[in-house]
Amino acid sequence: MQLRQLEYFVAVADERHFARAAERCFVSQPALSAGIAKLEAELGVALIHRVHTFEGLTPEGERLLGWARRILSEHDALKAEVSAMQHGVGGTLRLGVGPTTATAAVPLVHAFCERHPLVRVQVIEHLNAAEIHQHLRDFDLDAGIAYLAPGDQAGLDVRALYEERYVLAGVPALVPDGAEQSTWPDAAAAPLVLLNERTRVRQVIDEAFAAHGLEVDPQVVTGSVASLLALVRDGQWATVVPHTLVGPAGGLRTLPLVDPEITVPVVLAVNAAARDSAAVRAFAAAASAAALRERLRYAR
Repeated sequence: MQLRQLEYFVAVADERHFARAAERCFVSQPALSAGIAKLEAELGVALIHRVHTFEGLTPEGERLLGWARRILSEHDALKAEVSAMQHGVGGTLRLGVGPTTATAAVPLVHAFCERHPLVRVQVIEHLNAAEIHQHLRDFDLDAGIAYLAPGDQAGLDVRALYEERYVLAGVPALVPDGAEQSTWPDAAAAPLVLLNERTRVRQVIDEAFAAHGLEVDPQVVTGSVASLLALVRDGQWATVVPHTLVGPAGGLRTLPLVDPEITVPVVLAVNAAARDSAAVRAFAAAASAAALRERLRYAR
């Protein structure tokens, strides 16, 4: 079995198309098909359903895919480890972030790159917690910053970074001076713009409203934090978000939401099988040194 054969197989599984997989691997399609056929012959099983085109993986192919990704990831980690011993940490770290954790990633990436100038960081944004978890398990990401419930942490190595505190935010006309906090029913009465339902943030918000027997129907829904904040600053809508997304800049006021008061832990997560790679170790060290819990603490 050769690593190149595993690369061909993973490429076909990802692209679901032989020609695109061959282009990705910089080989001809016949060479790619021959490599996969040799892998199947060595293993004694068919890995891909195909007649003239790709029609999916066999059950054996589905099982092998996880192992293939792991073997290739370990091979890349081995090369990176040797390079790190000779020249310092280098290569590329693939970091997955959600819509509300992208901002928190900035000081981590800054500290990491400052300590390791040879490294490159690829930030993959707009992922929800489930997608970050799956990409980590599939070795498509090296690290992720997200809220992960205990049931979402299987196979991952996690460490706490900071807590998100939920607040009502808006211009002074919608969030006036004088109040020190807001209840969820009060927030539901405001004209709201919210993140969409695929985000963990929105799920937490809907659960908090539901605890009061409320179901909100915001006039505007968006998947973009930038659009959300622009709409709030426009003055027509307020929003409910983690406090890390808003501050005194931009003319917005925030009130902590109570009854219940919700804080959500955000973690740094890596695949447990890849946590010892040079880049992941170095990024985890930078995360510890950044002390985000203090830096991102909610200040009234």
